[in-house]
Amino acid sequence: MPDLSLRFHKDMLVLSTPLQSALNRQGVDVGLDMEMALLVEEDTLADLLRVESAAMAQCLVAPTEGLLPARLLHKNMEGRLEELVQAAMELTEQTKAQHVLVELGPTGLPLDPSSKASLVENRDQYVRSARVFEQRGGFDAYFLNGFANVDSLRCALMGLRKASDRPVLVSFDVSADGTLAGGRESLEDAMAVAVEYGAAAAGFQTRAGRAAACMLAQRVASACELPVIAQLQVVERKPRQFDATEENPYYRPETMIDAALHLRAAGAQFLRATGNATPAYTGALAAAVMGADVAPARFALGE
Repeated sequence: MPDLSLRFHKDMLVLSTPLQSALNRQGVDVGLDMEMALLVEEDTLADLLRVESAAMAQCLVAPTEGLLPARLLHKNMEGRLEELVQAAMELTEQTKAQHVLVELGPTGLPLDPSSKASLVENRDQYVRSARVFEQRGGFDAYFLNGFANVDSLRCALMGLRKASDRPVLVSFDVSADGTLAGGRESLEDAMAVAVEYGAAAAGFQTRAGRAAACMLAQRVASACELPVIAQLQVVERKPRQFDATEENPYYRPETMIDAALHLRAAGAQFLRATGNATPAYTGALAAAVMGADVAPARFALGE
């Protein structure tokens, strides 16, 4: 397994799609309890991860987004963090992927930036999880994903840094104009925090169309020198839709080919289809940029 950090700013890399929509298509209800699927649907999850690997995703995102103590407590799974981490990592190891990313999302706890106790409580969620993941091993980097404001990411990065020196990739949910989902901060605000607290790569997740997504990628590349992550959220798969719309720009897997080429030119290195994407979307992204290097910085800055 090559060192992921050695590929930063070099190779175009595709991340696997989230597993939730695939499980739903197979009749597994993960709306309230994705973590339980790690224990009772392990064969199904293993098959889904193998399909993503076969679709040529170089970076397999482990199904670990909710493995934080507070999130597990909310789902009446307190005390099962070690068991769930073990289950998730065993699944990813079966795929023999080039790289494995441990995804972690927001804690779900209230966060008061003016309260030291609140900040420490949120930070320590990531310390506790990271210590379990570090003891288990078998992955390349952390992937902090789905963040809506800079304060929650700051806590997450501080927590991971207390327990690990592995690379940390970060992504914010943003609108087409670059406003974070929390509604107060900009993409540039987010990138400043990512740089200050030691992220190794940074970017966004958006349901905006290709042109807007490329502008977002250029803004990330202009705001920092980190490798750029671009996640495109599939709203609905509609094979009979004839053209991209503002409401549903990624209606078929083929739309990812054009998007991938333009995002590469805009400075993105890591590409991912999310939402209702299928492995076919992963395959389209991978086919579009297979063997390609990251575009020179002059393209990323729009020169």
